[in-house]
Amino acid sequence: MSDSLNAPEAPQPAGTVPGPGSHHTPGVSVRHTRAKGEPRFPDGPRADPAGSHFERRIRSFQPRRSRVTAGQADALQRLWPKWGLDIDGQRVIDLDELFGNGNPVVLEIGFGMGEATAQMAAEDQGVNILAVDVHTPGQGNLLNLADQQGLSNVRVGNGDAIILLREMLRPDSLDGLRVYFPDPWPKKRHHKRRLIQPEFLDLAATRLKPGATVHCATDWEPYAEQMLDVLEAHPDFENTQADGGFAPRPPYRPLTRFEGQGLDKGHVVNDLLFRRVQHRVRPSEQHRLESPR
Repeated sequence: MSDSLNAPEAPQPAGTVPGPGSHHTPGVSVRHTRAKGEPRFPDGPRADPAGSHFERRIRSFQPRRSRVTAGQADALQRLWPKWGLDIDGQRVIDLDELFGNGNPVVLEIGFGMGEATAQMAAEDQGVNILAVDVHTPGQGNLLNLADQQGLSNVRVGNGDAIILLREMLRPDSLDGLRVYFPDPWPKKRHHKRRLIQPEFLDLAATRLKPGATVHCATDWEPYAEQMLDVLEAHPDFENTQADGGFAPRPPYRPLTRFEGQGLDKGHVVNDLLFRRVQHRVRPSEQHRLESPR
């Protein structure tokens, strides 16, 4: 239920977390003073789902700790058990079971506040979207949007997308990959943190079905050029543009408010659309196939 339908009540003491059935003032941020070791949202996403189970490595993201509104907190508490997924790396996911159907699944890495994700899900409800981020307010906002719009084709992942791809998804399980406006890490010494690298594409290729689309978008031109170089050089992907280069923004990717503000300032937004090619045959396998019986 939308917060706008809730009647106002007397202010609660600072540090109070809304309990089940409580009412909230629309847009009011939630501050939670909790005991040491107490989870931020008992029924919601875990702070570090993978813990120390996996190797330490350079990450392409930094968790952002910003305030959670009452509506976002309510959505996290109510909907996380139903539509949320902690990326702990401890099990392999059955995507048909996760979504309750056998529809195509697209992985979206980094969805911000989720407005564009919800719009894409609403406009193509025959496609399931597994949306991954580490931003708690954004997770709550996307869950809230999905709930308000009655979207059953969205699941929200919390944690490291690399662990999800490597440990929790089966080969050839994805029909698409979307990476919209990832952190460009503009300083040269931080370029190694950028997500779109050959090693990432090696991993993603094992989880994408042949013919699946990789769609990236960025408003940072140097990063766009690097993305293009890396994707063009990778043997498992081919550019969908016959003449190579960047692609026009496809109609299914919404123009976000943030993107519109950038365009008004003269920023250039580049889209890249690449296709997963058929699986390569290893040299040893090729020799076996060509050898006379």
